Amino acid sequence: MEFAFTQEHLMIRDSAERFLATASDSQAVRATMIRADGYDPDVWQRIGLELCWPALMVPERFGGMGLGFVELAILLEQSGRFLLGSPLFATTCLATPTLLSGHNPALQERWLSAIAGGETRATLAFASGPGWDAHSVQTVARACTGGFNLTGCYAQVIDGAQADLVIVAARTPGSEGESGISLFALDADTPGLESTALPTLDQTRRLARVELQNVFVSDAQLLCAPDQGWPVLRASLQIAAVGLAAEQAGGAQQVLDLTLAYIAERRQFSRTIASFQAIKHRCADMMLQVECARSAVYYAACVAQEHLDPAGDKAVASELLMATATAKIHASEAFFNCAAESIQMHGGVGFTWEYDPHLYFKRARASEQMLGSPALHRERLAAHLFGEDA
Repeated sequence: MEFAFTQEHLMIRDSAERFLATASDSQAVRATMIRADGYDPDVWQRIGLELCWPALMVPERFGGMGLGFVELAILLEQSGRFLLGSPLFATTCLATPTLLSGHNPALQERWLSAIAGGETRATLAFASGPGWDAHSVQTVARACTGGFNLTGCYAQVIDGAQADLVIVAARTPGSEGESGISLFALDADTPGLESTALPTLDQTRRLARVELQNVFVSDAQLLCAPDQGWPVLRASLQIAAVGLAAEQAGGAQQVLDLTLAYIAERRQFSRTIASFQAIKHRCADMMLQVECARSAVYYAACVAQEHLDPAGDKAVASELLMATATAKIHASEAFFNCAAESIQMHGGVGFTWEYDPHLYFKRARASEQMLGSPALHRERLAAHLFGEDA
């Protein structure tokens, strides 16, 4: 697969960079960190109504722009560079792919149109505890007249307390593993649904605990056939991991840029520390990791785009698991290593509150574990290559 940015891609990247350089600079990031909701409503309104970023991947028939996941990855790389605090990731990478892959036209019409219009924040909740696989779906869906009763909880739901739409995964009593999983679309104000914000290491991204207490959902709220939700959920989580890897690649690039700017000014022994050979070697290693991560991310974004496109090349789309694992491994390790090196090369001020490297270090550590650690993705990749159950 040959890939190069088109003029349209470059325009998307440059416009996002210009906007975020002002709307999500260091001062703005620190201001959103202390807000209860974790984002600036005015900035989110501009993102939804003026820039139309949530509409980017929504088909035109639902009022969206009808572009692909590659264009979204370009935006996410820039949002990762500037630590944008907003429901953008949860809405575009978790909820939108799940709705697109579902088989309920009425729900697609309602929610994708609202997302494209910048009116709705959405997320996906599925894990009741540690883990990022089918076994972590523990919420119970008991069939009743006209629908289901849902009871259970979801840990660490991204932007769960801010969402207007919560897509939840639940399983039939007695089912295990990948069988018996269904997906439902719930309004955030559904009786019995309660979201509680959680304290987090990374204050630039909000997590919540979502609890369901005997919540009734009708059959019309099913995204796909009962007990057939795992293939949709699995693909959506893989696509979201590619989006997260794009954010991580952007963050790695930014900490490299911050480090280069600092070492070009910091003087020791009557010369800038950028002139020392050891520092040059470390920066070269950082740059190599960033470029490898970016290459893996955009290959995975192309594969994700083929998977989501009904007319896409399904032979390429079948590589989604391998492409996702490769991108998440490289991006996670590049971001964490670059953030750690940045703190080291900033010296004594590197871990102080006034400087930004610690913000990227926290985001890097949190993102490394989110949607699967590098170790988990290596295990999945090995299982897939050896023909085992991943």
